Amino acid sequence: MLKLTKKVDYALLALSFLSQQEEGQVVNIREVSEAYQIPTEILAKVLQRLSKKGILQSHHAPKGGYSLKKPARNVSILDVINAIDGSVGILSCSDGHDKTCQQIDNCDIRSPLERIQGKIMWLLEDMSLEEFIHSEPTTGGVLHGSINLLGQPRYH
Repeated sequence: MLKLTKKVDYALLALSFLSQQEEGQVVNIREVSEAYQIPTEILAKVLQRLSKKGILQSHHAPKGGYSLKKPARNVSILDVINAIDGSVGILSCSDGHDKTCQQIDNCDIRSPLERIQGKIMWLLEDMSLEEFIHSEPTTGGVLHGSINLLGQPRYH
């Protein structure tokens, strides 16, 4: 099942913090670490990955740290997840190369599961970091006005 890792949580928290700064302002790791009680060593690795993937700009001494390389509206949540964890999904067999699945030749649920995975990936790709940061809390963990997994609009 698709579950965001703690490192993705840390990445999203750090990106939220950075997006609230003045454009181009450099923030050091310690500031973010203290704001969210994230271990500095882990946060450093997370921010390095985001920098390597072009989401953050790394700044070296004397005032080293990080700033957003792109505006938050141009970074998708899927970009962040892929930068930290690599490709994600709910299926290990979706590419047809999973040789450990004994049912792959006779599987009649792969297609609907691929549709579900596609919709999840679409939602993650469609939501920008800016939208993620500024979204209103929902009650009970339900997305209001979301699309159900069969493609019909769902309103609560």
